[in-house]
Amino acid sequence: MRHPTKPWMLAVTLLACALFAACVFMSIPLRLDMAGFLPKGHDDGTRFLLREVQGGVAGTVVMLGIEGAPEPELARLSMGLQKTLSADARFVSVLNGVFSVEQAGALRTLVFRHRYQLAPDDAVRTMGPQTLHQAFATVLDELDSAAGPAFADMIVRDPTRAFVQTVQAFEPDVHVRVRSGVWFAPDRARALLLLRTQAPGMDLATQAQVEQSIRAAFAGLHPVHATLLMSGPSVFAVSSAAGMHRDVDRMALCSVILVVGVLYWRFRSFWVLAAIGVPFLLSLSVAMLVVRLVFGSVHGIAFGFGMTMLGVALDYPVLLIGHRDRGEGPQATLRRIGQSLRLGVATAVLGLTGMIFCGLPGLAQLGTFAAVGLVVAAVVTLYVMPGLVVAADLAPHVSGPSRPLSVVEGLRRYRVLYVVPVVVCGAVLWWHPPILDTRLAALSPLPEQARRMDDILRADLGVPDSSLMLAVSGNSAQAVLEREEALVPLWGQLQHSGMVAGVQDAARFLPSVRMQQWRAGQLPPPDALHRAIATAQEGLPFQPTAFDGFAADVQAAQHMPPLLPQDLSGTPIAAAITPLLFERGGQWYGLVFPEAVRNHGAVEQALAGQPGVLVVDMRKEVDDLSAYHTQRTLRWMAVGCVVAFGVLLVGLRSASRMLRVVGAVGAVQLTMLAILALSGQPLTLIHLIALQFVLGVSLDYALFFARPQLDAHERARTMRTLLTCNAMTVLTFGLLATCQTPLLCVIGQTVAMGVALAMVYGFLLAGQRPDIGPTHLS
Repeated sequence: MRHPTKPWMLAVTLLACALFAACVFMSIPLRLDMAGFLPKGHDDGTRFLLREVQGGVAGTVVMLGIEGAPEPELARLSMGLQKTLSADARFVSVLNGVFSVEQAGALRTLVFRHRYQLAPDDAVRTMGPQTLHQAFATVLDELDSAAGPAFADMIVRDPTRAFVQTVQAFEPDVHVRVRSGVWFAPDRARALLLLRTQAPGMDLATQAQVEQSIRAAFAGLHPVHATLLMSGPSVFAVSSAAGMHRDVDRMALCSVILVVGVLYWRFRSFWVLAAIGVPFLLSLSVAMLVVRLVFGSVHGIAFGFGMTMLGVALDYPVLLIGHRDRGEGPQATLRRIGQSLRLGVATAVLGLTGMIFCGLPGLAQLGTFAAVGLVVAAVVTLYVMPGLVVAADLAPHVSGPSRPLSVVEGLRRYRVLYVVPVVVCGAVLWWHPPILDTRLAALSPLPEQARRMDDILRADLGVPDSSLMLAVSGNSAQAVLEREEALVPLWGQLQHSGMVAGVQDAARFLPSVRMQQWRAGQLPPPDALHRAIATAQEGLPFQPTAFDGFAADVQAAQHMPPLLPQDLSGTPIAAAITPLLFERGGQWYGLVFPEAVRNHGAVEQALAGQPGVLVVDMRKEVDDLSAYHTQRTLRWMAVGCVVAFGVLLVGLRSASRMLRVVGAVGAVQLTMLAILALSGQPLTLIHLIALQFVLGVSLDYALFFARPQLDAHERARTMRTLLTCNAMTVLTFGLLATCQTPLLCVIGQTVAMGVALAMVYGFLLAGQRPDIGPTHLS
């Protein structure tokens, strides 16, 4: 190849594009959480609850399991973790069977003083002579125990165990067995801990630090043959973000290496690589800018998907250079391929309408990113590249027909035979149509093993999964607490009938002022209490004044002001209440989480008509929304396809070419659907998105194969150029199929397979049948 005539023009253009791209990449951070790929809710109430679940109490839960060692060793590690992490300000609470309130000086004193207002069981306020006699006998037994001397004052001052019951009410409804003083799973040797973090679950940076602290604390205990298990929304969010970050970095590096290798092998020129870099850098940069302007952020999945466009957006400059004869003017090349290129871009973008208008911001980002990238790459190819190509005199290293290509060309003469596999695929779909899966699980970034472990730990610890939740509203915090207390009898009935195992709400931690005043009013007056104490002491070895402190506490409780939320400020209890009781826009809300719901319908029916209570089956709601967005995607796909084929009809102006193009594209879609059906994979929203992209690429290939090609030289150029484009696309999407992020992996697998089929069917069915035998080609 002779030296380019004006390499400086190409070099300066490439440098300018690289600087522009660098500025864009540095100024636009990537979003790595999965919230952008979740439905937003069909009404204000549902949207409100979804936001609170993602950023509220449910997202702050971290569940730990320790297994793989004898129970004494597991108990040691559990106690060590509880002690270390309890001293870390990033944790609201660290529970493993030993409630931290008992060891928290000021908070313990506060709760002990208000125990008669906080304890939920009315029996602790029933202080008749017979009841107190039994309580005093129990006190005597506790004083004789090993721990009695250390807690003698508290035991004697709290004979009805109001403080103990208050503390137990703060603990979650766990389904564990206690061994060596700590929680263990009910059916295996696995120590359990339940943590709540200060930071919201979607604060990925802080949650990553939290996870590192947990692992460091565990390693500092020098575990022997023990394994730490960790689960929870924040753990999954951090893991998904880290995996996505690794995927994006790997895609950025490996995609460039693969595509540069293919292009250099095809053109044997670094100047060609430089020229092709111009539309790629511009398409990627402009796509990022447009997505940022439209959506407010750029998701890591959209960027990773955009990197795979390296193998698609480069099709257009490759087609321009690949079809050019050395010394040929740019307009001559564009006259041969311009119409097909423009039609290919238009139909490819129309094929993405289902993705763009699906209604899910994350997937809409993918569609917008792809559409903008393709349009920019095409515009640069049509209006910027010709000058660069001519200035540098760029053309293929190998051109003209060859015997292998001529033999392959001859296969088109028997194209009727290649309809057989298409008919077979149609029969497969007739007998085994693919199952459309519209559940939200299709968008889950979690592997199945992680989801199973999360379910097991939740069942062991009694942690609500937010599948059913309530929002209680009122004009004040006290109104919300009173409304939650009014639901207590209903929850009792549901628990008795086995519909739920328990419930978590703010009133569990802090009763309303009215409830505290009512409980204080149930305490006996001083004279009646003194008489009951004296009678209850008969026959027991206590000094007459032994329970004077108890009597004084009861009398003080009758005149003590109620405990308010601000009184708990800065305590673990306040941190636990805050996500459950909050104010938004002048209105107060309380979130209520039923535990282990066995019959969602029965619970919803029982709560129907309750004033100020919004009940949402989150799993059903989100799955219904996912189904809605899937149907919306299908409708927009149909609209895009109809418009695209209308554009083809006008642009091709040939019924035979139109038939060949539509036949090739339809054969690809039919075969892909049959493959998915035979593999047993349900057809998800992600598959539909990927099939739309395959549709666009298939139209590109079919259009170039179907365009008039007058001689063997032109057919050879088309064949070599499209093979190059196909190799880049298959390799980059094949790389995407190796990603850890399931969504990217599914897109990669589907598109790589579909694009390979698009090349085969486009060549066999869309191309013109040769009118000369292969032996006549040189």
